[in-house]
Amino acid sequence: MNQIDIRAATPADVPRILELITALAIYEKEPDAVVATEHDLHTALFGDKARVHAVLCDIGDTNVGFALYFYNFSTWRGKHGIFLEDLFVEPEHRGKGAGLALLKYLAKKAVSEGCERFEWNVLDWNTPSIEFYESVGAVAMSEWIGYRLSGTALTEFAAS
Repeated sequence: MNQIDIRAATPADVPRILELITALAIYEKEPDAVVATEHDLHTALFGDKARVHAVLCDIGDTNVGFALYFYNFSTWRGKHGIFLEDLFVEPEHRGKGAGLALLKYLAKKAVSEGCERFEWNVLDWNTPSIEFYESVGAVAMSEWIGYRLSGTALTEFAAS
């Protein structure tokens, strides 16, 4: 079996990250939802005001997936946490430990940086991912309901 390596993204990885984001959108049944460009991702990940981070998973010489995360904050705990925005492993490479390696890498990062929590969302129909996350001890936060303002609603509310 080939070595699994997790590494921080570099600017040269941006085209690959966009490919993986697009593959994730297709997997999540939203093939036309990705409007991000390489420029957008480069700015978000490596610009002067970068607030998001990415790591890639390589098995041998092949990149098989990525995770994109940012830091959040718990007012009740008074500590930062890591929020996993996206984790994706190409279907043909699943079951080889890549997803587990990405999760463990970020969990270790959270612990080493004194973060109180490591959180993420999963679509309610994504049974394989739900089972995977529960197998590592993650607990569904079913009492919380996510809300989002975006697009016109966000613009109109901000202007009101």
